[in-house]
Formats: sequence, structure tokens, C-alpha cells
Amino acid sequence: MNIHEKVYKFPTKHKEGFVQSEVDTLLKDYPDIDMEKFNSALMGNTCMVKEGEIVQYHCDIEKALLCGIEKRNLRIYEWD
Repeated sequence: MNIHEKVYKFPTKHKEGFVQSEVDTLLKDYPDIDMEKFNSALMGNTCMVKEGEIVQYHCDIEKALLCGIEKRNLRIYEWD
């Protein structure tokens, strides 16, 4: 399963995206991920609050995973 499928098929509480506990569960599948690059890719992203929880959109988690796995920063065309 590729990253896109993994993120979009992940069973999230909210259809819009991931709460932090779900991100933490997803990250367990990537023990060698560069967390600095992952977190950097999420800086300044758009998110929402639903039922008192911060929800991060699927597309942002997908991009952050790619950055962390590839140990790189977001590319200019990946900003939304």
C-alpha cells in the first residue's frame, strides 16, 4: 500500500482528517521517519477544530509523511 492509500484509508474519527492520537498511531508504522522534517512540514498548515479536537487534513498528513520518510522539506509546489 502506498502512502496516499495508507493515509486516505486510515480509519479516522472525523472524515476531514486526523486527530493527534491517530497521527501517533500512523507514525508507529514508520519508526525511521525524520520527525523534524515531519513536524516542519505541518508548520503553518490549515487545520480545523471539531468536537474540541484539532483535526489535520489528510493531504497535510500525506505530505508530512513523505517529507519525513524522504528526509526533506516541503517543496514550493507542495504548499497549499
